[in-house]
Amino acid sequence: MPPPPPPLVRPPSRLYTGLFIGVLVALAITRIAPFDVATWWMEVAPILLAVPVLLATRRRFPLTTLTCVLLSIHAVILMVGGHWSYAKVPVGDWVRDAFHLARNPYDKLGHVAQGFVPAILLREVLLRTSPLRPGKWLFALVTGACLGFSAVYELIEWLAAVLMGSGADDFLGTQGDVWDTQSDMLCALIGAMVAQLGLGRLHDRQLAALAGSRLPPP
Repeated sequence: MPPPPPPLVRPPSRLYTGLFIGVLVALAITRIAPFDVATWWMEVAPILLAVPVLLATRRRFPLTTLTCVLLSIHAVILMVGGHWSYAKVPVGDWVRDAFHLARNPYDKLGHVAQGFVPAILLREVLLRTSPLRPGKWLFALVTGACLGFSAVYELIEWLAAVLMGSGADDFLGTQGDVWDTQSDMLCALIGAMVAQLGLGRLHDRQLAALAGSRLPPP
């Protein structure tokens, strides 16, 4: 009879508590006098859906420290974009003026994160629940899934534009760019690949520590 798998070594609960409190505080702050209330709600909707799921599964399926921190950063990016609207975030205006850009680039940061953060989350889920191991197939599957998720998000934005007309302009944040949809998906694609290439080894070490054993080689 094979030995039982080692128990999960859960990250300290104070990590979840601290990040959860931080996200709640950021939600409360960005809800104060946003540029447009409807835009704020649309931008933070993914956070309001994700937080209950993460809290409900934190004991049965605790996430690595890396994934928790990235999810929190992504939440802040969404909330900031919802508060000012992506085209009017002050730090984006500063970058536009400093580098003589044609538009506020903050929304592109959001779309890079839209690929970067889900790539690590999906990588973690697949490595822990499927036969996949670090390597080319995992990289390709995660990258394709993140690109597909970005495309679905663009379809949601299109639907919002159809239903709301000009009222969806702040949610879309196209700033007059006819290629905004395509560049958004490119940003997500780049984010997904950079995340795996840059953080893959660190993620593997944290997954091994979480499981109490090393992952099999690719």
